[in-house]
Amino acid sequence: MAWGEITDEALAAAAELIGQPLRRTRMQWIETATKDAIKHFAWGIGDDNPLWFDTDYAETSPAGSLIAPPCILYAIDSTIVAPKLPGVQWIYAGTDFTWYDHIRMDDSFRVEAELTKQEEKSGRRFSRWVLQTGEVRYYTQAGELIATAVGHCARTPRGEGASSEKDEDVKSLRYEPEELIEIERQVLNETRRGADPLYWEDVTVGDTVPPVVKGPLSIADILAWYSATQGALHYGGAHGDALRYRKRHDDYHINPTTGAKDAAGRGHLEAATARDVGMGAAYDVGPQRISWAQHMLCNWIGDHGFLHKLSVSVRLPNLVGDTIWWRGTVTAKREEGAVKFVDIEVEARNQKDRSSAIGTAVVTLPSRADGPVSLPLKQHS
Repeated sequence: MAWGEITDEALAAAAELIGQPLRRTRMQWIETATKDAIKHFAWGIGDDNPLWFDTDYAETSPAGSLIAPPCILYAIDSTIVAPKLPGVQWIYAGTDFTWYDHIRMDDSFRVEAELTKQEEKSGRRFSRWVLQTGEVRYYTQAGELIATAVGHCARTPRGEGASSEKDEDVKSLRYEPEELIEIERQVLNETRRGADPLYWEDVTVGDTVPPVVKGPLSIADILAWYSATQGALHYGGAHGDALRYRKRHDDYHINPTTGAKDAAGRGHLEAATARDVGMGAAYDVGPQRISWAQHMLCNWIGDHGFLHKLSVSVRLPNLVGDTIWWRGTVTAKREEGAVKFVDIEVEARNQKDRSSAIGTAVVTLPSRADGPVSLPLKQHS
């Protein structure tokens, strides 16, 4: 098979793995949600909710203990399911999460993962590309299924795609002083419901979720995400460890300066490599942006609510220098027995008012009539 090319032979080899258990040693940064692991993940997404940090506060909450941001699942398993196709770039396209219970301090996890679907596609940017979809199941130390994640990865040929951002847009990232003042004001005035319950009866279709603002994005922000999830591990790790990985998986990028094999994820930190994969400039990590949506939703539902589902499709790169506003709108309310669900549309838009990610969420809220949220939610959709 030709390295870096999407061929019928390469697709057939990948398709043989559909439904087969996959090894995940390179996709797991933590196995246990220790106090430090929770803290580091929350720091990595810029989320200072006391449920993640303050043991005394968390013990008086409905959860009864310190809990983790739901998207810490990315550190337990990256949700990247992109097997075979050696040398073909993978670009994270989105996640469909379902949570059944809180992730509590010192919960340990076993994961199962498999490739579930592989779809060949074509479009303006790439003449031939592939969307690979896989499911990851997260089991606690007690053997309980606590969450599932369906991850989507686009497999695209390196160097073929035209930039998704116009050159003039990439160059026009500088803000006026008053724009920066306003962004800082919004970031520092982020609202969190906390211990004040949001009741299902008090929510109305059309209500908006207070936004969370992230940006202007810096390289340090991306490195904070890598620190939280060790994203470099997904590209082979470091030094001899990385070399051994590239020998086994044939997954690398050629450094144009040295000619040496280098991490396939360099485009997140380096503009020249980002342009090679059609991004226009250095850009964020898809799961990082999705975790910001979780940040927004957990702020809104407060300590008494529960984030049950979050499904986000990543559409455009979030370039270094971009600012993202995550917003949500209530689209429906429904009941299943005593469980009260709220359906929400979520969207991330940047300072140019371009949509970079869209999705949906489902939360459960306490009810004035039926009382608090009852967990786990294993029998509910």
